[in-house]
Amino acid sequence: MGNRRRARELALQTLYAIDANDGGMDEALVHMKTWVMEGDDVEEDDIGEAVGPDVELFAEELVRGVMANIEKIDALLGECSTNWKVPRMALVDRNVLRLATFELQHLRDIPPKVTLNEAIEIAKRYGAGDSSAFINGVLDRIASMERKNQ
Repeated sequence: MGNRRRARELALQTLYAIDANDGGMDEALVHMKTWVMEGDDVEEDDIGEAVGPDVELFAEELVRGVMANIEKIDALLGECSTNWKVPRMALVDRNVLRLATFELQHLRDIPPKVTLNEAIEIAKRYGAGDSSAFINGVLDRIASMERKNQ
């Protein structure tokens, strides 16, 4: 598994914790760094055996970026998800979508196809059986809108 995938998974776990516990970002990031340093609460299979500083930095960039733009991201997700309100989405799906939407809108050095593929693969691993199809559909709409806006 590549470093960026591990960072995305770590960011997903952190965003999930923030979302599920109505916690603060700073507290969750401190906890994330504890996972990285000590391996606590993180299974070997979750993010791999060795997490370097590049993984931690990218994960933190993703978490901070999503949280700084969460209102805009959620509004766009609500607009692009047919028949689903953002608060009613599964926690994993919602946070995978938030991560990928942030990447599509703000991290222009990452090709959109890479972002979509990564989100789908992460959804297959952490989401429900139909999560990847749902996420693919929503992100395809968002990616199309981003292409038109460029």
